[in-house]
Amino acid sequence: MTMTVTQVRLPQGLIEEVDKLVNRGIYTNKSDVVRDALRRLILEQQIGSVKNTGDSVKEIREIRKKLSKEKINLDEINRLG
Repeated sequence: MTMTVTQVRLPQGLIEEVDKLVNRGIYTNKSDVVRDALRRLILEQQIGSVKNTGDSVKEIREIRKKLSKEKINLDEINRLG
Protein backbone atom coordinates (compact mmCIF):
# COMPACT_ATOMS: atom_id res chain seq x y z
CA MET A 1 0.00 0.00 0.00
CA THR A 2 1.31 3.42 -0.93
CA MET A 3 1.39 5.97 1.88
CA THR A 4 1.12 9.71 1.37
CA VAL A 5 2.63 12.14 3.84
CA THR A 6 0.43 14.92 5.19
CA GLN A 7 1.02 17.45 7.93
CA VAL A 8 -1.52 18.01 10.66
CA ARG A 9 -1.32 20.60 13.41
CA LEU A 10 -2.50 19.30 16.78
CA PRO A 11 -2.68 20.86 20.24
CA GLN A 12 0.10 19.89 22.65
CA GLY A 13 -2.33 18.12 24.99
CA LEU A 14 -3.51 15.84 22.20
CA ILE A 15 0.07 15.04 21.21
CA GLU A 16 0.85 14.13 24.82
CA GLU A 17 -2.10 11.71 24.90
CA VAL A 18 -0.98 10.16 21.60
CA ASP A 19 2.54 9.77 23.03
CA LYS A 20 1.09 7.98 26.07
CA LEU A 21 -0.60 5.44 23.78
CA VAL A 22 2.68 4.83 21.99
CA ASN A 23 4.72 4.66 25.20
CA ARG A 24 2.30 2.13 26.71
CA GLY A 25 2.80 -0.06 23.64
CA ILE A 26 -0.79 0.18 22.44
CA TYR A 27 0.47 1.58 19.12
CA THR A 28 3.91 1.39 17.56
CA ASN A 29 4.07 5.05 16.54
CA LYS A 30 2.05 8.25 16.21
CA SER A 31 1.10 7.51 12.62
CA ASP A 32 -0.58 4.27 13.69
CA VAL A 33 -2.61 6.18 16.28
CA VAL A 34 -3.81 8.70 13.72
CA ARG A 35 -4.60 6.05 11.10
CA ASP A 36 -6.60 3.99 13.60
CA ALA A 37 -8.49 7.06 14.81
CA LEU A 38 -9.38 8.03 11.24
CA ARG A 39 -10.52 4.50 10.40
CA ARG A 40 -12.76 4.50 13.48
CA LEU A 41 -14.17 7.92 12.59
CA ILE A 42 -14.95 6.84 9.03
CA LEU A 43 -16.56 3.60 10.19
CA GLU A 44 -18.63 5.43 12.80
CA GLN A 45 -19.77 7.98 10.24
CA GLN A 46 -20.81 5.21 7.87
CA ILE A 47 -22.61 2.87 10.27
CA GLY A 48 -23.05 4.84 13.49
CA SER A 49 -22.11 3.80 16.97
CA VAL A 50 -23.80 2.20 19.93
CA LYS A 51 -25.15 5.09 22.01
CA ASN A 52 -25.07 3.16 25.30
CA THR A 53 -28.51 4.28 26.42
CA GLY A 54 -28.98 1.17 28.52
CA ASP A 55 -30.99 -0.74 25.91
CA SER A 56 -28.19 -2.38 23.91
CA VAL A 57 -30.56 -4.80 22.18
CA LYS A 58 -32.54 -1.90 20.72
CA GLU A 59 -29.36 -0.06 19.75
CA ILE A 60 -27.93 -3.08 17.93
CA ARG A 61 -31.23 -3.63 16.13
CA GLU A 62 -31.15 -0.03 14.92
CA ILE A 63 -27.60 -0.43 13.62
CA ARG A 64 -28.49 -3.72 11.88
CA LYS A 65 -31.50 -2.04 10.29
CA LYS A 66 -29.32 0.80 9.04
CA LEU A 67 -26.70 -1.61 7.72
CA SER A 68 -29.32 -3.67 5.88
CA LYS A 69 -30.40 -0.55 3.96
CA GLU A 70 -26.94 0.79 3.14
CA LYS A 71 -24.05 -0.65 1.21
CA ILE A 72 -21.05 -0.51 3.54
CA ASN A 73 -17.81 -1.93 2.19
CA LEU A 74 -15.78 -2.98 5.24
CA ASP A 75 -12.98 -4.25 2.99
CA GLU A 76 -12.63 -0.74 1.60
CA ILE A 77 -12.38 0.70 5.11
CA ASN A 78 -9.77 -1.91 6.08
CA ARG A 79 -7.72 -1.02 3.00
CA LEU A 80 -7.48 2.57 4.19
CA GLY A 81 -4.33 1.57 5.95
